[in-house]
Amino acid sequence: MNIRTPYLRAILAITATMVSGCAHGGPPAGGPPPVSVNTAKISRGSIATFVSFDAEITPVFQSTLSTPEAGTVAAVNVTEGDFVHRGQLLASLDTSQLEATLEANEATVRADEAQLVHSTVAAPIATQQYSSAVASANQNLQSAINSVRSARAALAHDELTERADQQLLAQQYVSRQTYEQARATAVASRETLRSDLEAVTAQRAALQTALSNTNQRLEDQATIAQNAAGLDEARANVKLIQAQIAQSSIVAPFDGQITQRLLDAGAYAGASSGVFTIAQVSRMYVVANVPDVDLPAVTRGKAVTFTTPSLPGRTFSGRIFDINTTPTSGTLSYRVRLLQSNPDLALRGGMFANVRVERARHTDVLLVPSAAVTNGSGEPSIFVVVDGKAKSVPVHVGLQTDSVTEVAGDGLAPGTTVVTSQPGGLQDGATIAQGGSPGQVGQR
Repeated sequence: MNIRTPYLRAILAITATMVSGCAHGGPPAGGPPPVSVNTAKISRGSIATFVSFDAEITPVFQSTLSTPEAGTVAAVNVTEGDFVHRGQLLASLDTSQLEATLEANEATVRADEAQLVHSTVAAPIATQQYSSAVASANQNLQSAINSVRSARAALAHDELTERADQQLLAQQYVSRQTYEQARATAVASRETLRSDLEAVTAQRAALQTALSNTNQRLEDQATIAQNAAGLDEARANVKLIQAQIAQSSIVAPFDGQITQRLLDAGAYAGASSGVFTIAQVSRMYVVANVPDVDLPAVTRGKAVTFTTPSLPGRTFSGRIFDINTTPTSGTLSYRVRLLQSNPDLALRGGMFANVRVERARHTDVLLVPSAAVTNGSGEPSIFVVVDGKAKSVPVHVGLQTDSVTEVAGDGLAPGTTVVTSQPGGLQDGATIAQGGSPGQVGQR
């Protein structure tokens, strides 16, 4: 037997096997085996990116109610957990002492009103009296002056008669009795003139007094002003006591819920001592601190969503209410608030929340699974499947999420199959074996 025959037979068998393999479409003998990969199809749709912030839920209004007055608590009408309405009486202090003081001040007001009326009515009467007195004094003075004039004329006549009768008596043309009568008449005229001159002096003094009394009108007006000021002060005291009585009652400043009751009936409340804490719970603030780098995504009125671990399974929708213009002290974060209605009162003060805000959105773009994008060569690219082989295609990357990435590149179109796994042996032109039927990329 020829020793080379077994070796020749073996070679022929191997050659036959290789030829058979090639005939069935398998890889050439000695070539790399197919790379097993997962695939998906490019789709067209929308993609959005979001930014999230931690937040805290707080009541829109929350106040500690007190009174500026001090006193014993007379009544407490509500307790913790009660819902109250604006203007509802919640508690009151003992006001008996204030009410007694109010009555005394109201009596003072009535007395001052009467005094003001009296002085107001009396003033014009007194003014008329002053004017009448001046007119009467003027008339009396003029009468006295006229009497003096008459008396002087009479005296001149009587003295002339006296001198004539004296001469005639010396010539014995008249009797002594006639002369004595003329002399007596002259003496009487002199006395009448003296009396009338004194009357003129007295009437002038009376006129001066009457004129001086007219100055009393200014004093009467001053009295009226003083009485009016006293009445204003008395009325102000009444208003002050009324305000103190009103402030001794605590009423709800807004619709809300009593969250704390700090004093009971019979306790002494000092001035400005807290009696209740009330919170408005029909609307709540959702307050977040947003870093300055994320502020462009946050605008007033923008729609957002938020969740809270206190209410699992619920997602709330709202809008940004306001954005502070200055950062929180010691940070570069800005306070952002949502004003959220709370009709079922599910949201409570102190709950933590996570606010989700859309940062950017692109529509009608090509989308691939984020796992399909690779940066192995320093530039982003994807592998597409062409005739059972992997082909590397450079792409421009747009918005990205954990699951989906926006891409653009030559030859890309919806329905193109892309490789979504990156095994170590995958290279441009490699034969691939798909791990299943290609899936469609979901839209966002």
